[in-house]
Amino acid sequence: MEAALWSSLSALLGAAVGGGISFLLNRQQFRHQLRVLQEQNKAEYMAETTARHFLGHKGFTDRSFDTLRRALGGFTDDELRKILVRAGAIRVYREDGSEWWRLLSRMEEYIERKQLDQIAREIDAR
Repeated sequence: MEAALWSSLSALLGAAVGGGISFLLNRQQFRHQLRVLQEQNKAEYMAETTARHFLGHKGFTDRSFDTLRRALGGFTDDELRKILVRAGAIRVYREDGSEWWRLLSRMEEYIERKQLDQIAREIDAR
């Protein structure tokens, strides 16, 4: 009975160690593949990061497309729009027809700011 217990425990321990090593190797391989893909698509990856930086500025929830185009040169308008969408931005048009972009994650902040502006206008009107 004792020999069967030892053989079962050693088989279980071998499977656990083998599974752990396999997991660590797969995780390392995944990280390496991710780095390789980022390096291959570095221009677009960095453009998304830059777009998030501009759209995440605490002073401005919205940025005009012209401002973003000047900051992220080297892309056609449609390529830049695709980069902005991948960065998590949405497009809005103002009353004058100009194109503006904001991060979807900042919608609550935008709404709060609009509400505060409305309250300030109502107070000024009194």
